[in-house]
Amino acid sequence: MILSLSLPPPLPLKPTRTHHHQQHHRFLLSPPPSHFSSLRSSRSLHPLRRDGFHLLLSSPHRVSGKGAQSFPIDHSKDAPQPSFFEFITSERVKVVSMLALALSLCNADRVVMSVAIVPLSAAHGWSRSFSGVVQSSFLWGYLMSPIVGGALVDIYGGKVVMSWGVALWSVATFLTPWAAQTSIWALLAMRVLLGIAEGVALPSMNNMISRWFPQTERSRAVGIAMAGFNLGSAIGLVLSPIIMSKTGLFGPFVIFGLSGFLWVLVWLSATSSTPSRHPQISKYELEYILGKSSKQVMPPTVKQLERTGAIPPFKLLLSKLPTWAIISANAMHSWGYFVILSWMPIYFNTIFRVDLRQAAWFSAVPWAMMAILGYAAGAWSDMLIQRGSSVTFTRKVMQSIGFVGPAIALLGLNSAANPSVASAWLTAAVGLSSFSHAGFLVNLQEIAPQYAGVIHGMSNTAGTIAASGNYWGRIFCRTDGYFSWLSDAYSTPVSC
Repeated sequence: MILSLSLPPPLPLKPTRTHHHQQHHRFLLSPPPSHFSSLRSSRSLHPLRRDGFHLLLSSPHRVSGKGAQSFPIDHSKDAPQPSFFEFITSERVKVVSMLALALSLCNADRVVMSVAIVPLSAAHGWSRSFSGVVQSSFLWGYLMSPIVGGALVDIYGGKVVMSWGVALWSVATFLTPWAAQTSIWALLAMRVLLGIAEGVALPSMNNMISRWFPQTERSRAVGIAMAGFNLGSAIGLVLSPIIMSKTGLFGPFVIFGLSGFLWVLVWLSATSSTPSRHPQISKYELEYILGKSSKQVMPPTVKQLERTGAIPPFKLLLSKLPTWAIISANAMHSWGYFVILSWMPIYFNTIFRVDLRQAAWFSAVPWAMMAILGYAAGAWSDMLIQRGSSVTFTRKVMQSIGFVGPAIALLGLNSAANPSVASAWLTAAVGLSSFSHAGFLVNLQEIAPQYAGVIHGMSNTAGTIAASGNYWGRIFCRTDGYFSWLSDAYSTPVSC
């Protein structure tokens, strides 16, 4: 018997609860019986409800794609759990490694300005408030694209959308030196373009992981991808001052931009949107992925979503409490993340009078810890689920650690008397926040698989709005009893 997962056009979603270790809230596609009757007559499909989902089995039908190998998938018995060596050498790990590299470039391109803003402000005479405008312009673009980008990811798949995203943000990064020398408006335009392009990165990552990894491995996969995301911060903060000292102020922008172009060429030639379309995947791995995924929900294929062309049911999605739980979690996580990411170098420079190179090293350590603990949290989550813990319980535990842990550490930061102690508290705060990746970030794939990109986009938009408030709070600076505004952009820097 060959497995073929086939979803009909968009149908009303309704919440249900699965059982045993798969217990968690989910919006499910649940077509009426008459719909299955019409499908049987045309394709000889037979409905099977498993764990609350309608899976459609077809025989005979090939699981294949253009340029891909076709294997009969035997579900007479479960595929054995792969060993650690089989896991790290698998095609799916190669895919998530490429995603991690893309997210690393994403964050490196983002944080270069956090380092460059200090010498740029000095060179152009920008005030501290206008420096905040330059940095926050990234968030203007990032606010525009997540929902639209998430919808495109749901329709066209993560591979295509991620390719365009990396290409565009690499162009924006590469052209930033030219823009900075041309005019402030050109610089702001490049920052906005960078934000627009990077807004599709995380929805694309989630889409690819949901297609390439069974649920028992998704937390680990997200941990690997987000490790790249967080290491990108460390790489950008550490290498940027070094590159600047060797090549000039704009060297990092050129190098990171060219690296993005190279990544796109490798990504397009070496990956596929789904395992069944990959030309080099082994029969064992394809059987393992599809065999495991048949017991959960599989996202609809690109062609199935292209045929529907329907607008996502925003009203229905926003009427569900799980959607709002994820949106609020993302907003709170993003608020803290962007504050620390963008202002940490200035914090060390202003409070402890640490020079830029040392500040970069101090502020890079927390992101390296976040990468390590993020993978550890993912591995722990997968282990709990494999041993029988409910998915709901596991996600709540990880999310609780991801919020309570950083809160305690940031309270401790108030007592820091020197940069080493401050770095230790920040490392604890940022590292523990990575547990959220095994909480709400993985749960995006589980509550509404067909619209995971849209929900991710909505939650990212909420997070961006929350993060933007921190930047705009810096624009209104109190000086001599008056609030300064954009008119003091080129005035002497002031303390805010």
